[in-house]
Amino acid sequence: MDDSHTVEFTAFIGTRRLASGPLDQVALAAKKAVDRGTRQPVLIYNDATGRSIDIDSRGSDAEILARLARPAPSSLPRGRGRPRLGVVAREVTLLPRHWQWLGSQPGGASVAIRKLVEAARRANQERDQLRQRQEAAFHFMSAMAGNEPNFEEASRALFANDRRRFSEHVGAWPADVRDHAAKLAFPDEPPRER
Repeated sequence: MDDSHTVEFTAFIGTRRLASGPLDQVALAAKKAVDRGTRQPVLIYNDATGRSIDIDSRGSDAEILARLARPAPSSLPRGRGRPRLGVVAREVTLLPRHWQWLGSQPGGASVAIRKLVEAARRANQERDQLRQRQEAAFHFMSAMAGNEPNFEEASRALFANDRRRFSEHVGAWPADVRDHAAKLAFPDEPPRER
């Protein structure tokens, strides 16, 4: 699946937010800023991961969009499995008693493992989403605000899921960096007034 059409991206010129949205729109906005001769670095971040990405901004807008539209080559080698279903074979190491239990389940080990994984995903969905948001915000903060005052305290508040303390510690940061970090960490909460 190509995430570049469902995930939002955000571009910054230095510490000022340039654009947010689908990758194609953000990439073109970043290219225009570079073409205008900005002296500050232009960085694009994947909002789902908080990590910066590199794009090839050479050529015309159409050429850039064509490169972005091409799916990235799969890093996994094709091999056994049922490719139409997206099944990927990998090694799982279990104790003999685990294999014995799995083998006795209706449908065998593969069906039992898939059911266990789906049940765990449903049971831990909220906690997993919180962890992913925190990690994305931390990656972004480390890159854009690692040298800002109270970075470590803000990080602690982030991982404690304490919006009030987080807001206090990031208050002196550049506004766009502060607001974007808060958006990544606490997307369902409106920013607090100062």
